[in-house]
Amino acid sequence: MFVDKVNIYVKAGDGGDGAVSFRREKYVPNGGPNGGDGGKGGDVVLKVNDSLNTLIDFRYTKHFRAENGGKGDIKNMSGKSGANLIINVPKGTVVKDTETGKVIVDMFDDNMEFTLLRGGNGGKGNQHYATSRRQTPRFSQAGQKTKEHQITLELKTIADVGLVGYPNVGKSTLLGAITDAKPKIANYHFTTLSPNLGVLKMYDKVCVVADIPGLIEGASTGVGLGHQFLRHIERTRLIVHVVDISGSEGRDPKNDFETINRELGEYSTILATRPQIIALNKVDLLPPDSTAIADFKKFLSKQKNFKYAPICEISASTHKGVDELVKIIFEKLDTIPKPERIEAEIVDYDERDREPLAFNKIDENTYVVTGGSIQGLARKINVDDDDGLAYFQRRIREDGIIAELKKLGLKDGDTVVIGEVEFEYTE
Repeated sequence: MFVDKVNIYVKAGDGGDGAVSFRREKYVPNGGPNGGDGGKGGDVVLKVNDSLNTLIDFRYTKHFRAENGGKGDIKNMSGKSGANLIINVPKGTVVKDTETGKVIVDMFDDNMEFTLLRGGNGGKGNQHYATSRRQTPRFSQAGQKTKEHQITLELKTIADVGLVGYPNVGKSTLLGAITDAKPKIANYHFTTLSPNLGVLKMYDKVCVVADIPGLIEGASTGVGLGHQFLRHIERTRLIVHVVDISGSEGRDPKNDFETINRELGEYSTILATRPQIIALNKVDLLPPDSTAIADFKKFLSKQKNFKYAPICEISASTHKGVDELVKIIFEKLDTIPKPERIEAEIVDYDERDREPLAFNKIDENTYVVTGGSIQGLARKINVDDDDGLAYFQRRIREDGIIAELKKLGLKDGDTVVIGEVEFEYTE
């Protein structure tokens, strides 16, 4: 089964919590705090694997989570860092944020690696909170928690040449004739159910050719199979438009040509202007007195966009004219610049999670504070411990949080909610 577009969920590892610990040694009656820091959570890393050519591995496995960092320990020992999660993808995979549709990265190069999500930082142990006034801090910092995000993986085949045309015009036969590919070939429509790739060589020149499953009228709007694979010719530098000049399927070659180009244009204005070589296939099936080739060339001379397009008369099954077609393909490629990676857009998940500091009075005796660094502090500090709560309350006074709440009418006995922390305010 060929799968070229999937949605998956990814999550970096949480940071490990810092430890609360004190020295317990003989002859050291006043041992200080020695709680170690938590370990860093694992990153989520995307990596190009050249042996993959489909996203089938993601069809049934949807959730990917990196390892969490370990908790801190006694004697200032830090927790173990979580292992990074490596997600292998085929070359040409475009990664998008599902919510916004923005391109995060184009996995365009061989063996490319990209850190998609960074693991949470480990929390600080209580050793970091010792001061001359607070020599026995009984609280530590919780590890940084990470969020799960949904991303879209979309495979766009990277090939120099794309073979397009109606079903059963001989694209697969042509691919087998000019490359080392061995596509499945049969005399019925939609033999090709997924893009096939082959390597075309001529002397010291090499290029990649993709056989795109047959397009039909309405493909750009979802008719038939071809619409699923139009994305795979977006990167091609050159299109070889294969036309059954013999009309063996009972269709008019001129109508076929117009229909396919119309579908390409409706899918993408860029594809509509992509250079084309027209391969008139199955010339071996034409009777000696046929005027089909002459009629098609006359028709083409009146087409504004294709009047100067190269025309090759070939028979993919007998290899007639195939060598000349290969020569023209390389001549054209020499004049066309190589494709570039899709430009990524800024998708900063950490930045998106941040909110400006806001103060709200939700009823006569309840105040809610959201956003800002104070909400992050509320997640990190263990406020179930008396020392931790005291430290947190001192911080919100020093940062001016209490002063702002008093402007809204905060008084003794009112409830203050900051993140998951809820406490009664006392003067």
